[in-house]
Amino acid sequence: MHRDQTILPWYKRWWAVLVGSLIFPPAGLLLLWIRPWRGWKSLLLRPLATLGISILALIHLLNFYGMHAEPSGAGYAPIFTFRDPKKDQDELEKHRAAQKAMAPPAAPALFQTAATVDKKPDAAGSEKKSKARGEAAEKEKPAAVAAVKAYWPDFRGPQRDGNYDEQPVLATWPSGGLKPLWKQPVGGGYASFVIAGGLAFTIEQRRGNEVVAAYDVQTGREAWTNSWAAFFQESMGGDGPRATPTWHNGTLYALGAAGELRAMEAASGKTIWRTNILQDAGAQNIIWGMSGSPLLVDGKVIVQPGGPNASVVAYDAQTGKPVWKSQSDQPGYASLVVATLAGQRQLVAIAAKRVMGLAVDDGKLLWEFPWTTMYDINAAQPVVTDGSHFVISSGYDHGSAMIEITRSGDALAARAVWSNNEMKSRFSSSVLLHGYMYGFDEGIFACIEAKTGKRVWKGGRYGYGQVLLAGDRLVVLSEQGDLVLLRATPEKLDELARFSAIEGKTWNVPAISGGILLVRNAREMAAFKIAP
Repeated sequence: MHRDQTILPWYKRWWAVLVGSLIFPPAGLLLLWIRPWRGWKSLLLRPLATLGISILALIHLLNFYGMHAEPSGAGYAPIFTFRDPKKDQDELEKHRAAQKAMAPPAAPALFQTAATVDKKPDAAGSEKKSKARGEAAEKEKPAAVAAVKAYWPDFRGPQRDGNYDEQPVLATWPSGGLKPLWKQPVGGGYASFVIAGGLAFTIEQRRGNEVVAAYDVQTGREAWTNSWAAFFQESMGGDGPRATPTWHNGTLYALGAAGELRAMEAASGKTIWRTNILQDAGAQNIIWGMSGSPLLVDGKVIVQPGGPNASVVAYDAQTGKPVWKSQSDQPGYASLVVATLAGQRQLVAIAAKRVMGLAVDDGKLLWEFPWTTMYDINAAQPVVTDGSHFVISSGYDHGSAMIEITRSGDALAARAVWSNNEMKSRFSSSVLLHGYMYGFDEGIFACIEAKTGKRVWKGGRYGYGQVLLAGDRLVVLSEQGDLVLLRATPEKLDELARFSAIEGKTWNVPAISGGILLVRNAREMAAFKIAP
């Protein structure tokens, strides 16, 4: 034994470092660094010992202290949380039981007169609303349903374009951030909310069931649930359902990650009809599950199961009976949109390896454009810029392209106006204002000129988050659960406010209605008043 070792106090000896590291690694690190080191060996041994104890500390956190590592949107950089999924479910059930034990509140104003009623687009991305079409639609509705306030009945808003224009929002936020109207546990999954009649609807994973739930927007109190046995598990993306429900004419349509499609009474949650779109289409599920929100158009609910001659399928919205089937593509992960392009109203469908235009009435193929991305992940929504053009974007170093749809006689054709990698939207969809697109270039926020594809700025490291447009403000929900307010300007990244809204990995798209902003992830949900 070295002569100096015999005179060292116990806490500076090697055995103390070893025992301290095994019991409580931070103590081992402390003992390691207060131990005297002499000679050249210290230059090598101390860093190696520090690395070893740090790895041991990580093992302790994962196994004894409840820390969990979830893949981030980047894939290679994990997000660490002290989330325990089983405890999360226990807390959720405890919370809902306590809610039910309270005196029932007044029913939400399901039937109230509203300036904006069931704002469904006649052409996604169009800045003009068809008054005549809206009046005709109102005549077809029962009187009670026609009075339901339903500004945000669809994925990413009334036009599926992430644009909130119901009323002005706060131009600035308080220094400490917005105070939540309420915050509470929620089940797993990546769905967003739709909002109608004072209720917010989403779909969650609760233990072994997929659960469609309705919440009072003002209080967060659970109004009803509709559930079925299903548990979609995926190690990279995460567990639970993905597709946001859709509200239409008093009926809620929800699609589970394994293909369960249900139509429910929005006021009560009672099932009207159900089917499984994968079974109907003879299709296998895709890697990251059914993700496209059901599209309601012309009395049909349209989904993308994939399968032989059933890539896109339309069901009768009232009965659930099949109306038409079209194409044989593997689906992508984006949601269908309706757009009027080259003078024809049509469906824009993003599949695994191409983008297609389909006739609304019968699903006939109108045009196609090849669009292949690594792992077949085409997940971002198309951004319609005018009556002939839209922009598509995908991640994994693929990039973006502006597609022009032209007419020659009765035939439509698609061509790329520009294509580059200035905006690579992995699964976050961009928004459009005054000819500029704002969105995520992988994990960094950016702005490009839609007409040319030229990037004008890039900044804002918000991870793989989501964005909505509200007037001239951008509301960003970061991958870490922060809410960020930006000024929408092509001049520069202009961040006005930022605060922590919810905890944990957050990939869910926010929703806004009646001046209330709703956010959620796989663990928490919260509401904030965003209007004056």
